[in-house]
Amino acid sequence: MSSFTTPLIVTPLADGKHWELIEPFEYHVGSKESNEIILVPKGYITNFASIPQIFWSIFPPVGTYGKAAVIHDWLYSNVGLNQYNRKQCDNIFLEGMVILKTGKLARWIIYSHVRWWGWIVWNNYMKIAKQKS
Repeated sequence: MSSFTTPLIVTPLADGKHWELIEPFEYHVGSKESNEIILVPKGYITNFASIPQIFWSIFPPVGTYGKAAVIHDWLYSNVGLNQYNRKQCDNIFLEGMVILKTGKLARWIIYSHVRWWGWIVWNNYMKIAKQKS
């Protein structure tokens, strides 16, 4: 089973919506012994799960899926630098939620919405990546 191998240490920013990583954070894809490691660097800014505020009473941005959301944010925001396509990024997010023991219904709802609507964010990051290259 895959694994989050370092603690997630963050501090909130003044806007109340974003958090900064105080230490690097890593995730081993596929298994704890995997050499396929996603490393989110110190200083990265995340909003955890990008859930519309109207749903926060049911699915707050920081929940059992928070660590998986940070990995997913990192993968999407670095679309031009990582080797994963969008579906792979979303599947890593799902895998992380399983590891974190997010409930099956919550996992399905969150993952489904990421698959349905994530293309908007993905495409925005793709445009940014193309402008930088």
